[in-house]
Amino acid sequence: MTKYPPLHYNDYLHIDQILSAQHLKSQEFGKPVHDEMLFIITHQAYELWFKQIITELNAMLAVFGKPYVNESDLASSVLQIDRIIQIQDLLIRQIPILETMTPMDFLEFRDFLFPSSGFQSFQNRLIECKLGLDAKKRLHLGGVSYTKYLTESQQKIAAKAESEPSLFALVEKWLERIPFLESHGFNFWQSYRAAVETVFQNEKSVVQANKYLSKSQVDDNIKSIDNNLKVFSAIFDEGSYRRLQDSGQFRISLKALQGALFIFLYRDQPALFLPFKFLTGLTQIDENFTTWRHRHALMAHRMLGKKIGTGGSSGHDYLAQAAEAHKIFTDFFNLTTFFIPKSVRPELPKELVAKLSFNY
Repeated sequence: MTKYPPLHYNDYLHIDQILSAQHLKSQEFGKPVHDEMLFIITHQAYELWFKQIITELNAMLAVFGKPYVNESDLASSVLQIDRIIQIQDLLIRQIPILETMTPMDFLEFRDFLFPSSGFQSFQNRLIECKLGLDAKKRLHLGGVSYTKYLTESQQKIAAKAESEPSLFALVEKWLERIPFLESHGFNFWQSYRAAVETVFQNEKSVVQANKYLSKSQVDDNIKSIDNNLKVFSAIFDEGSYRRLQDSGQFRISLKALQGALFIFLYRDQPALFLPFKFLTGLTQIDENFTTWRHRHALMAHRMLGKKIGTGGSSGHDYLAQAAEAHKIFTDFFNLTTFFIPKSVRPELPKELVAKLSFNY
């Protein structure tokens, strides 16, 4: 057995450095405020958890950056997503702790903080880049890029992150490579289209057979069904789908959308369960960050009212807008538009089911 030198808990975790990293500006200026300690520790804890999220994202980027993603690596990525989700839950639950500080308490030391701001959180920006925030949707503060608020060394790291494929881009490529869409004489897209048309035709028949509806009600219902069918039809035509992309309704490629839809519709097949868990995990991460931003915006409103933030932003208004604008995996939320009941989904050939199954 290899002998390693003895290690003390305090030295391993650098406890002395951590516990001496809280420098109160109110104390420095001779006006110590009790709650500034809470403010600093909460935000330092955020940054530590951001570092862990970045660690998990880097591991996933390495996996999905390969030409092929094997099953064991995908399983690891699902566990890493679960870890990020648990960390996000903790980030959200830290806000009520910070809210034990009253607005009046915050005002006692707020003036000492200008112009520092959470907007300057480099790791937060890096997480957005690595996840794949669309640069066109990023809100700018003061009409300039977020990088202008970073240090010179941070700007270089951010530029490198922006030049590299994001998780969104790599997942899109992975979905485009999903097999089984055309296999053993089975064409998923054609079969799915036929199933969709059958679903809508059945709906029309039910409406037309309903003797309790007036003619105008029947006509309105039929018109609504036809409009819904038009939305579905757009994903069967590349030109129509491109128009959906141009209008901002979808960002993901049509081929990737087809792969994702196949995974969601046949998630009960063993070989597709991990991909399904992974995609639903990405939507959960997006939802959690949106929730966290909304909670942050509400807290800012509670603490500041209509005052500007310490970094010069519009405070609550900016944070609320960012919560909506900085979503990344909206495509997987919108994908549910095209779900059909399990009972009418196209039946897979037995040979394909065998490929998607695990046999012991």
